[in-house]
Amino acid sequence: MNFTHPFLDADGDKLREECGIFGVIGSPEAAAMTALGLHALQHRGQEACGIVSWNGSEFFARRGLGHVAQVFSDGAILSELPGAMASGHVRYSTTGGQGLRNVQPLFADLARGGFSIAHNGNISNAMHLKQELVNKGAIFQSTSDTEVIIHLIATSRYPTLLDRFVDALRMVEGAYSLICMTPKRMIACRDPLGIRPLVMGKIGDATIFASETVALDVVGAEFVREIEPGELVEVRQDGRISSHRPFGNLPARPCIFEHVYFSRPDSVMGGRSVYDVRRRIGAELAREAPIEADLVVPVPDSGVPAAIGYAQESGIPFGLGIIRSHYVGRTFIQPSDGARHADVKRKHNANRALVEGKRIVLIDDSIVRGTTSMKIVQMMRDAGAAEVHFRVASPPTSHSCFYGVDTPERHKLLAARMDIQEMTKFIVADSLAFVSIDGLYRAVGEQQRNAGCPQHCDACFTGDYPTSLTDMAERGADADQLPLPVGTTA
Repeated sequence: MNFTHPFLDADGDKLREECGIFGVIGSPEAAAMTALGLHALQHRGQEACGIVSWNGSEFFARRGLGHVAQVFSDGAILSELPGAMASGHVRYSTTGGQGLRNVQPLFADLARGGFSIAHNGNISNAMHLKQELVNKGAIFQSTSDTEVIIHLIATSRYPTLLDRFVDALRMVEGAYSLICMTPKRMIACRDPLGIRPLVMGKIGDATIFASETVALDVVGAEFVREIEPGELVEVRQDGRISSHRPFGNLPARPCIFEHVYFSRPDSVMGGRSVYDVRRRIGAELAREAPIEADLVVPVPDSGVPAAIGYAQESGIPFGLGIIRSHYVGRTFIQPSDGARHADVKRKHNANRALVEGKRIVLIDDSIVRGTTSMKIVQMMRDAGAAEVHFRVASPPTSHSCFYGVDTPERHKLLAARMDIQEMTKFIVADSLAFVSIDGLYRAVGEQQRNAGCPQHCDACFTGDYPTSLTDMAERGADADQLPLPVGTTA
């Protein structure tokens, strides 16, 4: 994550996870395994990637802009990353944050040796901490909030590196899953609320950490368990593993949007198949917002499991009424409005033979600004659909995320500006409905949302932020951009 506010795709109309992390210790092919693991996490970040390794005497690093397959394209490059311990990172870039200096893992030579860190999440008091550090003479080499942790470790007065690391984390707020390397160990940890995910696996004598279980599957590792919220797992070079709980035990608040969109459907989160949860969300939608229609059509690819669930529950046939091109890269700033509008059609095209004359139920994972939804509805109408009913596999996204997801400012979110009727008119649909917050919780295995102490971080839907947001408060943003106080709901 960077200090500057991130941007999204061409229209800023899709929520994007900031990054994915992977680490392995105890394998002679550590770098190659890390590259393979990062490839499985490519959906979590497609602009840049990096790997740092340790060969027993020194650290080696390779970072680049682009996909994992581009940056680590052959064995010769990976041979420059020797050793039995390596960690890696994939990320999305942000406004003012592009360039190699922000590509992780970050590395620094500290007084007690080299230290590498890969971070998934966002530190919500990073600007405040950075200003304090700069005032004391610290010199920052990047705009990444992750570098704050390195400086806090460097200036801590505790005697051991592990104690300095814990001391640094006590000063930060927000969300983080971290994989760190020192000459003697690999350290993996999650923030006290477990907002961002992290799992542990084994393959032979090697221990692996990753943002999602799918990365373990791809490298042939066995899933061991999730890293618990607030847990710090230390793996020494001789294979000894120890667990530390320096932050006590707080009620966990893992990000519920991992189930809705971010994670790959073949991953397992919180003991539940992501695919099955998304299918169950679709079934909840069908029960909560039924409609007479001829065809259930997913907005590919993220809407597919929910559309299957909706079709199964409603009895309405499922069909691929939109075909997605898999050969279109992510598009940033387009040279003209016409090119921007053409971007949706380059990525998605209506299957006219299937949808013409039909009453269509469109299923998507979310609505952010609404511009993409409007274009897809129009695409269905242009293809001859008789009616277009939009169903969304998440509650209305009415608040910005400050925990590692690049959402627009609140006043740019459609659900923060309009009610359901107004949104329906904006996207020009015949009807519009979102799954309820309790329906979403039922799909992930809860009876309902516990309003007093929610089982997940769902701030993007409810405004109930689980941590303080120091930087936002100090920034003095406009009232419509500021979140509600912690513990309250919209």
